[in-house]
Amino acid sequence: MHILRSRVLIAAGAVACAAVATVVVVVSSKSDASAPRALTADEANRLAITRFRNYETGGRAVRITVPDTAGGLTVTASVDFRAKRAYGELRGAGRNSSSDGAIRWTPTQLSAASPTVGWTNRPLQTTGSTLDTALRITLGLGSDRSDNAQLLPQNGARQLGQETINGHRTDVMLGPGARDRPDTEGTVKYWIGEDGTMYRVQLTVASEPQPVVIDFDTQPYVPPK
Repeated sequence: MHILRSRVLIAAGAVACAAVATVVVVVSSKSDASAPRALTADEANRLAITRFRNYETGGRAVRITVPDTAGGLTVTASVDFRAKRAYGELRGAGRNSSSDGAIRWTPTQLSAASPTVGWTNRPLQTTGSTLDTALRITLGLGSDRSDNAQLLPQNGARQLGQETINGHRTDVMLGPGARDRPDTEGTVKYWIGEDGTMYRVQLTVASEPQPVVIDFDTQPYVPPK
């Protein structure tokens, strides 16, 4: 068992999923190391329903961190998986601190506001921004239907071990790539509870040396404005 730490940073203002530089630890966890193996039927079923669990719940609180060489940013937000919208706060370090302020987004639009400037809007980018990628993928972690459990192993899903996240015992699974980002195939990890609840998602973005980390239930959920 070893203590596992995650750092979170989320970058950029406007609609860009640009990113953060370092990764700040969000929660500590204990891990049972084991070699990757094929999923059991139960594990495949839990991975298949984990996005539906988020949709079924309606909304959840998240903390997103994205790597970036400018100092890093953290997004603390509430996500409505049914309405596909989110609202929260953006905080940065180093050069990224100028982006501090409120943030809200949908699958196509990003809006940001600072203490000195009102709301500015722009399209959510599909490429070229780690922050936009992180925000887009976060909204995609809820679905009104389950995935096909039989196809997940064929698409590269694997069991990587077990970890305790914020008091929740989870299985760590390598899942298929994000639906709208083929370049994330083989890089997305899920921390899933025994009932299929998602507690953490980590993904590697090609342009960044550190992963994006999305942690759930890090603060109370407040319905997005």
